[in-house]
Amino acid sequence: MNNYRWFNPHLPQTLQIGVLLLYLNAFFMFLDRAFALPLGLLLIAGFVAGAFGIANEKKWGYVVALVSASARVVLTLVVYSLSTIIGDLGLLLGFMFDVALVALLAHPQSREYQKIWFR
Repeated sequence: MNNYRWFNPHLPQTLQIGVLLLYLNAFFMFLDRAFALPLGLLLIAGFVAGAFGIANEKKWGYVVALVSASARVVLTLVVYSLSTIIGDLGLLLGFMFDVALVALLAHPQSREYQKIWFR
């Protein structure tokens, strides 16, 4: 029997929402054909691997998720100016969800839980 899971309902709420947002980011990047670019494919793989690792309580999953989410925020700021992000509703909503994902993963409750329970 396979003991791996894609979602873990026993995680704290911050990590549960983080896992869902990681999967959603990967899905929407896939729909946007971001996999055509090497960096987009790397981010998609990082989101899925990070979410899967967090769901299975692996420290590497938490690190991969945090690095991937942070990289997406930084890349958005590098590619678009802040005035462009604020002026475009679609970019603004996406950017807000990306920042929220980083905040959820870096939240003290998430960090403490992964320090204690993740292997």
